[in-house]
Amino acid sequence: MIPCDRSPHVHAWESRARFTCSFQSIAPRAHAWESPPLLRYNRRMPRFSDFDTRQYRMVDARTGYGEWVATYEGTVEDEMDLALLARVTTVDWSAVREAADLGSGTGRTGAWLHGQGVGAIDGVDVTPEMLERARRRGVFRRLTVADVAATGLPDAAYDLITTSLVDEHLEDLLPLYREAFRLGRPGAAYVLVGYHPEFMMVSGMPTHYRNAAGEEIAIDTHLHLISEHVQAALGAGWTLAEMHERLIDDAWVALKPRWERYRGHPISFAFVWRKPA
Repeated sequence: MIPCDRSPHVHAWESRARFTCSFQSIAPRAHAWESPPLLRYNRRMPRFSDFDTRQYRMVDARTGYGEWVATYEGTVEDEMDLALLARVTTVDWSAVREAADLGSGTGRTGAWLHGQGVGAIDGVDVTPEMLERARRRGVFRRLTVADVAATGLPDAAYDLITTSLVDEHLEDLLPLYREAFRLGRPGAAYVLVGYHPEFMMVSGMPTHYRNAAGEEIAIDTHLHLISEHVQAALGAGWTLAEMHERLIDDAWVALKPRWERYRGHPISFAFVWRKPA
């Protein structure tokens, strides 16, 4: 993953050579969340299978992460997600009293939040083996085995909800955004970090790991364009406060020299959404 880029924030359409872009204060259309038929997804959205160049055997998220847990910490780079969290400017981490980390995995995001001064953190993940690793960190108030779109956590209980490197395993984004909205107090922030759809398309690379037998295994991967995130979030009632995209640059190429051919392409993104007060 990539260290935090210090280049100035610019609009994405102004310069692809820059490494971050920001968008401010995009509000949901009035009452978009009240009537699902009003939410018009582009049914011609591409599928990851249209771009998959690896053709690895694919397993579901519960199976894959249960097997990957043994080597996960050594293969996922912090700069993929934690570096993007470090760029966020519209969330006062230390002022957060209670946070819900949806798809908490081994607790990497939770540990980062704890280090920023976030108060009580509740984690949810579908994979018990990942949560056991998270438990060892000692930073969570509670950990629950559940689907990120049906957590069972209480309504309007959190100042902050986070989801990192999860959305590509979901066929539909709207249930996730609705669940996060349900969990948030008025004025709550929802920070979502994801694997960028353009990188999936240009590289043909699914989320994958090498199992104990040495076989490369893909975890069920869905391609969601940025516009699909925006439609789902606005449809759930969120307002966009901030967005960043991380491009492949010198730091990435130093980590993965074979990725020189991807230089300038986005690898990950971060949204910050706000629930109306």
